Amino acid sequence: MKVAVVGATGMVGEVMLQVLAERNFPVTELIPVASEKSVGKEISFRGKNYTVVGMQTAVDRKADIALFSAGGNTSLEWAPKFAAAGTTVIDNSSAWRMDPDKKLVVPEINASTLTTADKIIANPNCSTIQLVMVLAPLHHKYNIKRVVVSTYQSITGTGVKAVQQLENEYAGIKGEMAYKYPIHRNAIPQCDVFEDNDYTKEEMKLVRETQKIIGDKTIAVTATAVRIPVVGGHSEAVNVEFSNDFDLNEVRNILHHTAGVVVQDNTDTYTYPMPMYAQGKDEVFVGRIRRDESQPNTLNMWIVADNLRKGAATNTVQIAEYLVANQLV
Repeated sequence: MKVAVVGATGMVGEVMLQVLAERNFPVTELIPVASEKSVGKEISFRGKNYTVVGMQTAVDRKADIALFSAGGNTSLEWAPKFAAAGTTVIDNSSAWRMDPDKKLVVPEINASTLTTADKIIANPNCSTIQLVMVLAPLHHKYNIKRVVVSTYQSITGTGVKAVQQLENEYAGIKGEMAYKYPIHRNAIPQCDVFEDNDYTKEEMKLVRETQKIIGDKTIAVTATAVRIPVVGGHSEAVNVEFSNDFDLNEVRNILHHTAGVVVQDNTDTYTYPMPMYAQGKDEVFVGRIRRDESQPNTLNMWIVADNLRKGAATNTVQIAEYLVANQLV
């Protein structure tokens, strides 16, 4: 199994390599790929050093699978070239997510839709993945009408530059700014650029991707995405209105038996999810499960996950695992 990791020297790329090793993915040959400025550098994987190569070299080496985390423009340009060479691309950028001809996959929900014809597969946005992991099983049982989600997102979702900004601000050092404002002791109600409707791109990803992954465009979604000075993962306050009424114990039981979801919900022991404790883990954690007393058939929840792992790298590797297990590559 020849595997290319495109963007291998970036924050998500490094976690992809870590997850591949942890999960014992059957890599027989690794091809680390990065921009020209990183070509020639060495990275370590399973105790062996590999030299970083450029994009065309990687295409020519005809990997079985290429895990992309190198930005949308890079994916738009190079994913088709890898695919044309026979490589199955799993792309972590937003480039292909809403393409009607591309699958947008969270393995626990819709991996069964994949076929050998899918040569470019889209990995969803990090905040969407953790949201739909909890919503999908509840939708099947109670039928979701409307979702209101407010996110509290880690700076790692922006990248190394944002982590450096926070560290500089902690230390009182003036340096390069990833955001327009200080992030230390602050909350910035803008993740990504604004669209014409005054929602950010991140907020609209939550709307569009949720509907596509669950496969129901009638689900109404509205979102507010906020960046906070946290490293461990993204948190979401989620309000869900169903067509049908529910029993809280049944909701907890459904989620308890959902693969990849961990229920942490006990107010007596102050047990609820927090990004500090989600960091480095692959599960999606859900708690503060309670009825919205202001209107019928409505539920409140708090959802937390490590955005670099299940929100990015782990989900990508899980897609690759499904492809291998089902002989689709």
